[in-house]
Amino acid sequence: MSEVTTQAKPERRKRQKLEDMEGYKPSIYGLTRDELIDWAMEHGEKKFRATQIWDWLYKKRVQSFEEMTNISKDFIAKLNENFCVNPLKQRIVQESKDGTVKYLFELPDGMLIETVLMRQHYGLSVCVTTQVGCNIGCTFCASGLIKKQRDLNNGEIVSQIMLVQKYFDERGQDERVSHIVVMGIGEPFDNYNNVLKFIRTVNDDKGLAIGARHITVSTSGLAHKIRDFANEGVQVNLAVSLHAPNNDLRTSIMRINRSFPIEKLFAAIEYYIETTNRRVTFEYIMLNEVNDGVEQAKELAELLKNIKKLSYVNLIPYNPVSEHDQYSRSPKERVMAFYDTLKKNGVNCVVRQEHGTDIDAACGQLRSNTMKRDREKALVENVQP
Repeated sequence: MSEVTTQAKPERRKRQKLEDMEGYKPSIYGLTRDELIDWAMEHGEKKFRATQIWDWLYKKRVQSFEEMTNISKDFIAKLNENFCVNPLKQRIVQESKDGTVKYLFELPDGMLIETVLMRQHYGLSVCVTTQVGCNIGCTFCASGLIKKQRDLNNGEIVSQIMLVQKYFDERGQDERVSHIVVMGIGEPFDNYNNVLKFIRTVNDDKGLAIGARHITVSTSGLAHKIRDFANEGVQVNLAVSLHAPNNDLRTSIMRINRSFPIEKLFAAIEYYIETTNRRVTFEYIMLNEVNDGVEQAKELAELLKNIKKLSYVNLIPYNPVSEHDQYSRSPKERVMAFYDTLKKNGVNCVVRQEHGTDIDAACGQLRSNTMKRDREKALVENVQP
């Protein structure tokens, strides 16, 4: 593992809104191509000028407006007046032996987010964050240790992809981000409009052109938003964090189940499948002697029996988090017994390949550990004469 770090101020609790911050300019990545065309025309430019800017941003991937050599100085001044390119600062990079790279980025208001690059056999996959903190309250998760402070805007989500792509461009090996999973810190469907704009931006065939079927959005089960998503007409994949086959167990490990119990959730999932005819992936984290018994595997198979052909279960090894010491990782024999039971009952499933176990592997772990160090450092500095 190699680690690069720079200094930054620790997070403070009370913050003004982004747009109220002195000198704040939104990222131009926050505009879809149609919005960029509209903005350029409102500022006296022709449509083709916006297309040129889009090309500079996503094909040539420049880091400043000044690098756009076929755009007039006057219009570059207008761009600089209204936007920045990438609003994120890189705080920490952790590289794992298996090629996984974990980034800690600082937002314009000093808040911290995580982004993860995973090298898969099918391509280069990036896991993006959609919120600062999380309110869903999963009792096994490092992301929810810090409550939601705000949503990320579209530009801040797109910027994560652009900074990872910049990492590849600088290496000069013609590598590109090929897959995206919207599974980082936060609940994507609690930031629905920005996430949809993000999908449309990175999927745009004149930009990064990341195929819709190479994009997966994960939800903890906001049933009403799953129904909305079914009606959007986007071809992206849907994953649902299930983690338990019955209400009692699911409520004990996922607070969201009180609002959206399994009956309500599965009615929405069945609506999604009927509407889109697309497969749903179910994420199931393996917690030793909590949800990993053969009986629970049978319950899960029963729960999925009506949608077996269009469902897929991802069994996830648990990455221990010090603040959640009531849980431990399921031993291999319990995982395999669970897996075999699902298979015997005709359920498509896989045990997820692990990434980055030698770095802060759990989702939200790098961020919460860094914030802890920042707070400790601030305390020491305040105590010193």
